[in-house]
Amino acid sequence: MNGLQALLALQRARDAAFSLVAARGFATFGAGTRILLPFRVGNPHRIAIGARALIGSGSWLMVPARGDTVALTIGDRVRMRGTSISAVESVVIEDGVALAHGVYISDHAHGFEDPEAFIRDQPLTRVAPVRIGRGAWLGQNVVVLPGVTIGAGAVVGANSVVRADVPARAVAAGVPARVLRELAS
Repeated sequence: MNGLQALLALQRARDAAFSLVAARGFATFGAGTRILLPFRVGNPHRIAIGARALIGSGSWLMVPARGDTVALTIGDRVRMRGTSISAVESVVIEDGVALAHGVYISDHAHGFEDPEAFIRDQPLTRVAPVRIGRGAWLGQNVVVLPGVTIGAGAVVGANSVVRADVPARAVAAGVPARVLRELAS
């Protein structure tokens, strides 16, 4: 085994050990799920993760402490890397979803009426559930805004801002994202 192979084996072992320890803090944590470091999480007791999911390095899962109910659900075999998800009430990522690097998903928006207050300190103005359907694929740097449903098997192109629903088996892209075509069923 050369030096690079040894380093990679050490990183895999570190990530496996971290995943085992971290699993205890989540509402659910499915068998075979792995979290790759570095990773940030806020209030994992409000996050449910399915089996064989991969939470890649650089990902951040944030759920506020208010309440004890699950606000973020990540299904089986979901893959993400460098993804940020912020859920106040309900973000659901169904089974088999692929989230490319830099994807941002949020079920809420902050107000900005008070010019003296930092935006992050202003009250939430909109909270609406987000759902990403089974097998959907979101390209690099996609932003998903509150109240959006992306249908099963849909594809959202890189650098898109999704502020309206995307039907199942559709390709959407742009700022704001719009449906470009339907995929064969």
